[in-house]
Amino acid sequence: MAANSNPTVKKRRLGAELRRLRQASGLKGTEVAERLMVSQAKISHLENGNRTIRPRDVRDLCALYGVTDQQVVDSLMRMARESTQPGWWNIYGDIPQSFYVALETDAATIHTYEPMTVPALLQTPAYAQAVIEETIPQLTTEQSATRLKVRLRRQHRIYDTARPLRLWIVLDESALRRVIGSPDIMREQLEHLITLGSEPHITVQVLPYTTGAHPGLSGHFSILRSADSPGAVAYLERFTSDLYLEKPSDVQHYSTMYDHLQAQALDPDSSRHFITDAIKTYITATNQP
Repeated sequence: MAANSNPTVKKRRLGAELRRLRQASGLKGTEVAERLMVSQAKISHLENGNRTIRPRDVRDLCALYGVTDQQVVDSLMRMARESTQPGWWNIYGDIPQSFYVALETDAATIHTYEPMTVPALLQTPAYAQAVIEETIPQLTTEQSATRLKVRLRRQHRIYDTARPLRLWIVLDESALRRVIGSPDIMREQLEHLITLGSEPHITVQVLPYTTGAHPGLSGHFSILRSADSPGAVAYLERFTSDLYLEKPSDVQHYSTMYDHLQAQALDPDSSRHFITDAIKTYITATNQP
């Protein structure tokens, strides 16, 4: 089983797909409930991801909706089985942004715009520790250590050959120039960024200061898509309350913004040269007496 599947995410996606199939069949929720001899509330809870969906429920609903493609049925039943299993992050207790970690773990593709720091999936341990300790006030030593462990565990996703993740990053120049930790930590981090950016499934583009105003000035956002669902989620990170946007019109809005950011950013090769030049400034700073 998928040690990295998420019950909430799987249930929400499975419920949304069952709703889509119902609507395509022309049936109303009340009609489905009547034919299966269950309450209409149960059908509503299943479609909203608020109730565990058993494989038998999936089988019965697919038969009712006229789904004849066995691969579709098998995929949905697999999602139903996985939806009851805990995710890997549960061993760390009640961690912040657990829903985002679940989406990230389940994603097939992620498009991220980051204005201030190197994205978490590409951070070195030293850089990640400095980000955590310097940006979150009043963390205990234990809390800081737990956050670091979770962040580094999340990075396993980009090395998962069984479920490859396609990752696009647009990085503002500020993330390269802002010294986090020390010049030596920055040098190591940017060298790591170049190494990962050379991987075929990771694309890194830099948005230099000379670009001027651009659609990303409002802050960080990501667009996550799963292989099991035709929909997507736009994620907006906030200090106390993150936003998850699933309406197709909202996701399309952020997808268009991302297209513009990619068009304005340096291409991957030019970005690599740009990062290399930034590394030289940190080497100079480290060697200064």
